[in-house]
Amino acid sequence: MKNLKTTAFVAVSALALSACGGSGGSQGAGGARDFVRAVGSSTVYPFATAVAEKVAGQGLKSPVIESTGTGAGMKLFCAGVGASFPDIEDASRRMKASEFEDCKKNGVTEIVEVQVGIDGIAFAEAVKGPGMKLTPETIYKALAANPFGKEQTAKNWSDVDPSLPNEPILVYGPPTTSGTRDALKELILEAGCKTDPAMAALKDSDKDAYEKACTTIREDGAYVEGGENDNLLVQKISQNPKAIGIFGYSFLEENADKLKGVPMSGISPTYETISDFTYPGARPLYIYIKKAHLGPIKGLKEYIAEWPNAWGPDGYLKGKGMVISPDDVRAKNADVISQLTVMDGTGLK
Repeated sequence: MKNLKTTAFVAVSALALSACGGSGGSQGAGGARDFVRAVGSSTVYPFATAVAEKVAGQGLKSPVIESTGTGAGMKLFCAGVGASFPDIEDASRRMKASEFEDCKKNGVTEIVEVQVGIDGIAFAEAVKGPGMKLTPETIYKALAANPFGKEQTAKNWSDVDPSLPNEPILVYGPPTTSGTRDALKELILEAGCKTDPAMAALKDSDKDAYEKACTTIREDGAYVEGGENDNLLVQKISQNPKAIGIFGYSFLEENADKLKGVPMSGISPTYETISDFTYPGARPLYIYIKKAHLGPIKGLKEYIAEWPNAWGPDGYLKGKGMVISPDDVRAKNADVISQLTVMDGTGLK
């Protein structure tokens, strides 16, 4: 895995523990482990790490948090039950119906879904950048492989919109394994594509053609995949005033001395506009927990129980850049953790 980050290094042999059964649901975890392992989103990573550090300060072994990207993390999480598989998936988008089915096929049938906060897909430029002002439509026209089903011919931003700079289109963004990439497609590219009524109608008549036209990103160098390490994206953007970067809002907030947010449809990415979802790129953040691991995996109960202490208005995750969920959402998800409510897949797409 590229740019793998962990809060602790653990030898692979430590995962090959002898099976000892254990309960925590109808499934057996097939072994035990004396530390928590989480995989997934690079956006959720700093928040999950902060919670891990808090738990480690309570005398438990430090949980291992791996930044694999949401999509790659889902594959690892859904691969099976037991000490050799992750206990938690960190996600910057909701689990897909196909992923839920993959989990079930592999015996991962008891999953607890928890919304831990809110984030935004932030578009940013260097502090000395030209002051770009974008919309989902202009981004779609600039980044789509075949905008509105036609050949992509735009080389400069001014080719997309004459009011934009006459500079080459250069966007550093998330890879296909990232939940941020999925959210980019759903929240921004599709919104831009559907400004054409014919494209909006195509979704019902030919879904494959719609997906190809509306969500496929060009591969001619105008869009550069930056990997799962968002800090590297920050460095590239801050050093190139002609480039645009796409990453989680927390990275923009943490680097306000180097970057500035690019307004989307006239709305800048700020704590306030993301918290009330007026910013077009706002999105919920999740963790998914394997209920079968709660008994055998030491520290897992303590780790998930710490999240509600961290995600409130006075919690320490706000200082890390997390946008706090409304009171009712936090109360609902604290209850999910308390009751270990298993998701049934309703509403997944």
